[in-house]
Amino acid sequence: MLEVRSCAREAEEQASLDLYNAVWPWDAVSMVEVRSFKASVRDYVDMLALADGKPIGSAAVAVTPHRPNVATLMLTVPPPHRRRGAGGALYRAASGWAAERGLEVFEVAAPEDDADGIAFADRHGFVEIERNSRLVLDLTSAGAPPVAVPEGVRIVTWAERPELARQIYDVACQAYSDVPGQAEDELEPFEDWLAHDMQGAGDRPDATFVALTGDEVVGYAKFSLTAAQPRVAAHDMTGVKRAWRGRGVAGALKHAQIAWAKAGGYERLQTQNEVRNEPIRRLNERLGYRPAPGRILFRGPLAP
Repeated sequence: MLEVRSCAREAEEQASLDLYNAVWPWDAVSMVEVRSFKASVRDYVDMLALADGKPIGSAAVAVTPHRPNVATLMLTVPPPHRRRGAGGALYRAASGWAAERGLEVFEVAAPEDDADGIAFADRHGFVEIERNSRLVLDLTSAGAPPVAVPEGVRIVTWAERPELARQIYDVACQAYSDVPGQAEDELEPFEDWLAHDMQGAGDRPDATFVALTGDEVVGYAKFSLTAAQPRVAAHDMTGVKRAWRGRGVAGALKHAQIAWAKAGGYERLQTQNEVRNEPIRRLNERLGYRPAPGRILFRGPLAP
């Protein structure tokens, strides 16, 4: 017998996360990051599909500040449990939740190498709106590059200069709006951005790098870290002021990140770049990052 219910206990939330991590091992997170994410969104629900009492699928639905008119759906059913109706049941339950909140559109991601997930999206009328390639750098074989910076620029960590937060935000306001696929996103006001984008569970000031000319912030780059993958650091955001692009600032920031990660004992760096974002993809490839299966973002309707 198949049942779908909202997670009401910590054990159910953990079961939902375990299912998510099984489908998205590259993006595996711990419950600490999940709670931080929940605190940053406007509304959220976590659901489990159970067959004879055993969890076989999960769906988390969030209304984010960045896209408040769209329901972000994370629907995961590991391959051994597919073709038993769990995906459809979760989709219908998530649709009911979203409709109650006046939402009419879902965004849902599928791994690039998950033929079943892509077919499910296609069957239900979803269309691809964004594709993010994954690039991975093996730090166990890569050397620590020298941190070469453009003339007049120096790299510091945010931990060293915490008073630069407002200037970092100013760079983010330019950078986010120029990333393909994110032009429609609403960047939160400064205080909310600071709490949600820079001070979440996976964020650390010493893992956030700032490019300065004099006392002016011209770029920044940050890692996202998780206890679920203690030897992996994920590139979260690299942003450079428009007037400073093409001068090597992003490359200097990336070099600083690689050197920091090597010194800290990390074994792998990974990043996701929208396929239309040619400058950052070319930079990562020059630095030795190699392709791996990425993710496809779909947009589509609620279940009828």
